[in-house]
Order: sequence, then C-alpha cells, then structure tokens
Amino acid sequence: MNSSKTGKSAVSCPLKSSVVKGLAMSAVSLALIAALSGCEPDKASSAPAAPSVTVSKPVKSVITDWDSFTGRFEATDSVEVRSRVSGYLEKVAFKDGAIVKKGDLLFVIDSRSFQAAVIQAQGKLAQVRSQLALAEQEFARAHVLIESKTIARSLYDQRLQARQAAQAEVLSAEGALSNARLDLEFTRITAPMSGRISRKLISEGNLVNGGNSSATLLTTIVSLDPIDIYFDIDEQSYLKYRRQVGASPHQSQVRITLPGETEPSMTGRMDFIDNRLDPSTGTLRQRARVGNQALSLSPGQFGRVQFSSQAAYPALLLPDTAISVDATRKVVYVLNPQNKVEIRPVTLGKLHDGLREISSGLQEQDRVIVDGLQRVRAGDTATARELAVAQTTKAAEKQEGSL
Repeated sequence: MNSSKTGKSAVSCPLKSSVVKGLAMSAVSLALIAALSGCEPDKASSAPAAPSVTVSKPVKSVITDWDSFTGRFEATDSVEVRSRVSGYLEKVAFKDGAIVKKGDLLFVIDSRSFQAAVIQAQGKLAQVRSQLALAEQEFARAHVLIESKTIARSLYDQRLQARQAAQAEVLSAEGALSNARLDLEFTRITAPMSGRISRKLISEGNLVNGGNSSATLLTTIVSLDPIDIYFDIDEQSYLKYRRQVGASPHQSQVRITLPGETEPSMTGRMDFIDNRLDPSTGTLRQRARVGNQALSLSPGQFGRVQFSSQAAYPALLLPDTAISVDATRKVVYVLNPQNKVEIRPVTLGKLHDGLREISSGLQEQDRVIVDGLQRVRAGDTATARELAVAQTTKAAEKQEGSL
C-alpha cells in the first residue's frame, strides 16, 4: 500500500510543476506586455520645442566714414637756446620744464669783461670826437682863408681830408660802442619765444662758447598752443580725400583720438599737405593744427588722426555679435515671416559707435538674430523675442562687465 501511494505521488508532482511554470511564464509575459504598453511614449508630447532667439531689425542711420592714421605731435615752433657771447655761466634763472614767456630771463653770463669793453669804447668815442672838433675848427679857418686866397689850395685840401677822417673815426667808435653794449646785453640770455622749456644742459661756473656755429647749447624751448600733428596717408586715400574736399583741402576738419581713448576727444584743422609723395613708401605727409589751451599735449606724443573720406550717407548697422562666418563669407541669420531661419551673405563696412555697417545683403525690415545663434540652423523654426539693437548692445556690454 505504501509503495503504491508513493509511486503515484512521484508521477503526479512533475506534471503539476510543469503546469505551474507555464502559468507563471504566461503571467510574466502578460505583465511585461502591460508594462511596455503603459510606458510607450506619447509621440505628440515628445516633439522638441522651437528654440528661442532674440531678433532685432538693423538700425538705419546717416553716417560719415572716417579714415584713421597714426600721427605724432610736434611743436609748431621750437628753438635751441645758445649764447651769443663767450664767458663763464653765472646764473640759471629758470626751473627745468617750466612754462616761460617771451623775454623771461634764462641765463646770466659773467658780464664784468663786457662792461669794461663798453667803458673802453666810450673812451675811444670821446677821443675821436675831440679830434673831430679840432678838425672842424681847422677846416673852418681854412675855408675862410681860401676865399681870400691867403693859403694854398693844397693846404685847404689837407684840412678837408683831416675833417673827413675824423668824422669816419667817430662813426667807427660809435659802432664799436654799440657792439660792446650789445655784447653786454647778450650776457643776459632771455627766452626768444613763449612755451615749455627743457632742462638746463650746463650748470653755473662752466665756460660757455658763443657767437659761432659751435656755440654751446644751453637748453631748448617748444611752443605748445597750438600744436601740430603730422601723419602719412597712402596714395589711394589721398586721391579719395582730394575728390571730396576739392581745391580747398586746408579747410577740412580732423578728429584726434589719444592713446587709451576709444572715441575722439579733440578736433583740428588741416594745415599742410606736402608737395609730393614719398616714392619709397608711397605715402604723403600731412599736418593738422590742434588747439592746446590746457597744455595737455606735448611734442612726441602719438595720436590717431581721423578725417572724412566721403560725404554722409544712410546705412544699416548691426552689432558684431550678430555676424557669423560661413566658410569664406560673412553671414547673418534672419527670421522670415514664417519664423524660419535663413542665411544671408552680407558685405561689411566700418565700425560706427560700436555698430558694424552692413554695406549690402540686408534690408531695413529684416529680423536679424542677434542672440541665440548657437541654437539654430538654416531651415529651423524658432521662437522670436524682439529687441532694439541699442537694447541688445547694452545687454552685451552688461554681460561683458559682469565677466
């Protein structure tokens, strides 16, 4: 009995386990299918949203093209101060680098020997004047006697010649006295012009040579107001400039930007154009004269000279951030009326007040993408947020400042 029951149990257990496993697999399959069907994404909700970009219409403005050249300031007048007489330097009467006026005392040379020369010349003049007085008296007597034929004609001629010689001696002595007085005056060296003086090049007690080409250089003076700026322009710019100003180039105005400045801070007027181009460089030297009432400019400084190369004209302007490079051309991205992105090749002009001139390729009503270029490509649909160019420029400046 026991053995038979045991055999039946052994046969029935494998069948039950097979059925259980089949049912379990079916349940798992159904659960997996339900899970997959429940997790299937919604095709309508998975579509990517249109990227958001900032667009702006180009600014229309009347602008003037300015050509820019590097120049150097030079003094309108400059002088090397040298002594006209030789002697020992007794006094330096100015402060190095000071502003001096015409006639101000600069140097004093020992004048004692020159004063003695004046006294000697005065004595010589007095002597020859007395000789002239005697010659005048003798000639007057000879003139009376010759009328009465009391003296010979030869004696009369001698008295006349002696009178003329005495007159010549007086003139010579007067010239020597004037020369001695000038030498005495030259011992006090004064400023020949107003301007800024350099440092003294010789100290008190040194011997100063004067009066010839090897005269000792004592210092220099340069004028400051007005001041000139010289610059060289190329031949093409010169021809374009002449076509604009016509026959009166000296009447045109220039703008000047100093180092460290982003905008011109002063104006000047064309004053000189050289009479020929330099054949080695193909450039022409020009000069503009600038007012310097504050004496802030000094000879030797650099500056950027700008002058108008053509008459004012209307133009479209964009910030540089809106301009991209496509292979070898410059392009901008534009949203059409259907908010589709289009690429427009453009020709660029000069920079005007932080905005770039668009010479061709763009219309006034075009909506140009100025922010978000990295999020779109040609043909994409984008969501536009419109701002004026001035607002986008200020936002860019603010972002750069925060960095």
